[in-house]
Amino acid sequence: MTTHHRISRRACGALSAALAAGVALPLTATAAQPATAATAQVSCVSAKAGLADKLTKDITSALRGRAATTAISLRDPATKTVCTLRPDQRFDSASTVKTTVLATLLWDAKKHNRYLTQREVDLATAMITRSDNNATTALWKQLGLTKIKGFLAAAKMTGTVPGSNGYWGLTQITARDEQKLMDLITTRNTVLSDNSRAYILKLMNKVVSAQRWGTPAGAPSSVKIHVKNGWLSRATHGWRVHSLGAFTGTGKNYTITVLTHDNRTMDDGVATIQAVARAVHRDLNPTTSLAPGFAPTATPQEALPPVPRG
Repeated sequence: MTTHHRISRRACGALSAALAAGVALPLTATAAQPATAATAQVSCVSAKAGLADKLTKDITSALRGRAATTAISLRDPATKTVCTLRPDQRFDSASTVKTTVLATLLWDAKKHNRYLTQREVDLATAMITRSDNNATTALWKQLGLTKIKGFLAAAKMTGTVPGSNGYWGLTQITARDEQKLMDLITTRNTVLSDNSRAYILKLMNKVVSAQRWGTPAGAPSSVKIHVKNGWLSRATHGWRVHSLGAFTGTGKNYTITVLTHDNRTMDDGVATIQAVARAVHRDLNPTTSLAPGFAPTATPQEALPPVPRG
């Protein structure tokens, strides 16, 4: 079967995203070509000479020939680099929404000036480190849509739509909103306390080995890896396979979001994400030896999130 190169549906406003993220000018930037309904291009800006062009070229090369519809958001404050691809395309969240659920729980606890209960700690740990669906359902029900929507509003995640009727795995997410979430987790802000941010990162660092694929692929051995992945197969758009990653330490604090659907298999989606991740890690760490990425098994290592039948 012949695969088709599909980069995006709309041009990515990388310069606007960079300004929104507090990136200072002047910046070196790639000149994105006008998008058509069928295609668009990776768009990058950076304060580091040559980096935007290199990332654009290497990410585009990583996606060449792959069938997946892919959205990307990359932010590296150290080099004032932002890359985007399909930032407003919506995807079923699968288990990546679990990071939002944890952030909502901590945001709500902060509002009420309380610590998490032991039950909440146990559920949160299972939800993030093992991607436990029952724990997620329990916290989703406890919080309710009002609190979840309240956090999304506070986080300015305006493109995210919570799944209805308890189907949290069908929450609609975008790469732009996931980048906003990752920014809240990795930089000081008024939405999440420093303790809350540290707690989220701690759990994302303790994800079981079978679920540490995706954006960590090719990360330098010197950085600390924080990841949350999700995958889900449905009749339309095939496999959704996503990965959120934060990479900290040794002067590093960058984040990578890759969302995909239209994958024939889970491993196809993982391969696409890992190809992008390796290119990004290599370009952001040109003088650092890179660790090999995790090779996923053929079978998903978590139960799929609940979705409607039929």
